[in-house]
Amino acid sequence: MEDEVDRLVAAWRRERPDLDVEPLEVLSRVSRLARHLDRARRLAFSEHGLEPWEFDVLTSLRRAGAPYQLSPGQLLTQTLVTSGTMTNRIDRLAKKGLVERLPDPSDRRGVLVRLTPEGRDRADQALAGLLAQERAILAQLSRAQRGDLAALLRQLTAPFDNIPG
Repeated sequence: MEDEVDRLVAAWRRERPDLDVEPLEVLSRVSRLARHLDRARRLAFSEHGLEPWEFDVLTSLRRAGAPYQLSPGQLLTQTLVTSGTMTNRIDRLAKKGLVERLPDPSDRRGVLVRLTPEGRDRADQALAGLLAQERAILAQLSRAQRGDLAALLRQLTAPFDNIPG
């Protein structure tokens, strides 16, 4: 089975035989797959009235476990956005009734962001929709192939996940 990347690589080999274009065989496929995954994510989230960034914040809170709350700083760490961006996102989610701000009992100046029952329901429903989309994308692979692929991708991504700052 030939794909668009095979055609791209063949063209570069023909046009630039002096270059080793082997990295394109893997990373162009990863890039193309990322675009397809982004579309699948957007579709799954829009079916539940959420934007991708809303899903990221809500599921960060959901993964925290009961009572489904984190400090804004913890949310920053998990979502990789700036403080100003996070404040804006919390404001917008609070207006929608998906999160609420509460005083932090351990820091009189601090706040905690808590998932509301509506936020929890929307996060759970959107996650189920996302997993259905992702299962469909992976359906052509056996369980063993999915495990092998996950292990190989982990080798590539782990160094980026462990970079300080």
